[in-house]
Amino acid sequence: MNAEISIRDTVLRTERLRLRPWRQSDLEDFFAYASVDGVGQLAGWQPHGSREESQKILDKFIAGEKVFALELAGKVVGSLGIEKYDEEYFRELADMRCRELGFVLAKDCWGRGLMPEAVREVLRWLFEEHGLDAVTCGNSLTNRQSARVQEKCGFRPYAVKPHKTRSGEIKEVEMRMLKREDWLAGK
Repeated sequence: MNAEISIRDTVLRTERLRLRPWRQSDLEDFFAYASVDGVGQLAGWQPHGSREESQKILDKFIAGEKVFALELAGKVVGSLGIEKYDEEYFRELADMRCRELGFVLAKDCWGRGLMPEAVREVLRWLFEEHGLDAVTCGNSLTNRQSARVQEKCGFRPYAVKPHKTRSGEIKEVEMRMLKREDWLAGK
């Protein structure tokens, strides 16, 4: 089952990053990375065409209290969401407390190990402070960067399922899972 999680008033820190709730003052940083060609497409959405588009999504991030802003040296360079997983598709998880991660990173930050660093800290928070049993994460079959982040963080292949992207396409998504006991063993 989807565990209830809110990031309100939560600030997590890693060696290089500060993970915190989004603020209205983050609009320029958000638009700066979300409007770059090649960033959103890997996650199933098109580059933001205007600040107004970014503002609408930023408002949802703030209201939903489930998406961290990833701050590097005072600038927001990505997002990491703690989403609800598809309970209808993964009925076998009904007796487990679970959630699903989704993440995006500014193109100029790729290849620096920032996203695995952020994901590891969020996993620690979810398992230690919220007592989750498992966390899922997925990526389109063409998104090797996301697959590598998941592999580095201990996620194991679980299933391939169809997924409707924000742009309306149906894509095959490789789902991975990290169970609490595997996370503990890898610490």
